[in-house]
Amino acid sequence: MRFATVAALAFGLAPASGLSVFRDDQGVIQDNLDVPGDSPLKYCEEKRDDDIILIQSVDLTPNPPQAGTELVIEATGTVYETIEEGAYVNLSVKYGLIRLINTKADLCEQIKNVDLECPIEKGVISIVKSVDLPKEIPPGKYTVNADVYTKDDEHITCLTATVVFSRKESLGIFDL
Repeated sequence: MRFATVAALAFGLAPASGLSVFRDDQGVIQDNLDVPGDSPLKYCEEKRDDDIILIQSVDLTPNPPQAGTELVIEATGTVYETIEEGAYVNLSVKYGLIRLINTKADLCEQIKNVDLECPIEKGVISIVKSVDLPKEIPPGKYTVNADVYTKDDEHITCLTATVVFSRKESLGIFDL
C-alpha cells in the first residue's frame, strides 16, 4: 500500500474514564474507543481529555475499504489549538504480524494528502477526500496506528484501525 494511501487513511480519519459500553442509535454495541461515524477507526486510549483534536465523525464509503475501489473519507472535527509546522506522527502499519511501516513522519507534509496545510487553525474542520485504492493490495489484515504530536510534543490524538482486505471472488473460468 502506498504511503500516501496509508497517510490518507490515517490522517483523514485523524484530530472518560473506565470502559463504558453503550448502544448507538442503530442498536450496535460500541465502547468509548470507537470514533463516531461509519469507519473502523478507534482511539488508542480511553483518556483523551488533553487531545488537541476532538473528532465528531469519520465516515468511509465503502466501509470496509475494498481493494481496487475508490474510498471516500468524510471527517469532521474540532481543533482546539493551532497546529504548526513541526508537528509529527508516529505511524505504524502492520500486515498481520509483519510491520510494513514504522516511521516518524512530518504531519504537515502528510496532511497535504487530504488537502489541508499547516498551520491548521483553531476551529471546526471538515474533510472530504477520495482515494483510489490499488487493486493490487494483497489480501489480509492491516492494522494502522497513528499517534500525533505538536512540534512541542503535545498530544494531538492517537487513532488506530484494522481493515481486512479479502480476495475477490472468482466469476468462473472466464473472469471478465
